[in-house]
Amino acid sequence: MADRRNLFDKVFDLHTVRELPTGQTQLFIGRHLIHEVTSPQAFELLRERGLKVLFPDRTLATVDHIVPTDDQSRPFRDPLAEEMMQAIERNCAEFGITLLNLNDERQGIVHIVGPELGLTQPGITLVCGDSHTSTHGAFGCIALGIGTSQVAQVLATQTLALTRPKVRRIEVNGELRPGVYAKDVILHIIRKLGTQGGVGYAYEYAGDVFDRMSMEERMTVCNMSIEGGARCGYC
Repeated sequence: MADRRNLFDKVFDLHTVRELPTGQTQLFIGRHLIHEVTSPQAFELLRERGLKVLFPDRTLATVDHIVPTDDQSRPFRDPLAEEMMQAIERNCAEFGITLLNLNDERQGIVHIVGPELGLTQPGITLVCGDSHTSTHGAFGCIALGIGTSQVAQVLATQTLALTRPKVRRIEVNGELRPGVYAKDVILHIIRKLGTQGGVGYAYEYAGDVFDRMSMEERMTVCNMSIEGGARCGYC
């Protein structure tokens, strides 16, 4: 008998560890991306509780949120930015996590680094302490933005307690007029469904318009799923 589950349900079921008494699902996380802004407090939580990072090889760190675009000499002119940089350097060294620092040619925006390095793969679960982690859904994976306490949860257990979203299929067919691009498509969807229309949902983008899009265009669409209130989006 054919498996009629959608991609989200297949991936979610494959990574389910157990159903929790709260009604949430304990979900195994295949890839964890961290950066300098939402990780310092998470590492402090680990220290307070005497915990280690369970699978350091499944976490990758980069610096991108507070890095100056003009003068990157250290220390940074902004003392808070310098403090965050020192924190992620110290934390990654202590907990054995690979850090793509400024002197590493692979360093870059966290949601670009994952695809460029082949870390973002179809069928995996991926999280990052950044709301636009949904960008990675363009590659056919479940990609979720999480908060700082959840970053600590994933570091310590490689799992996440999550209320299972429902899936809303959004199908767009036809030919786009000249001058209409991927961002216009997702903005139109948000206009139609509202900025809260996706609350409690994962958006599944389907139809020949998305089929013809490049990976960069699909990343644009999935990136803005959050602006529509969705938990994540994928093509």
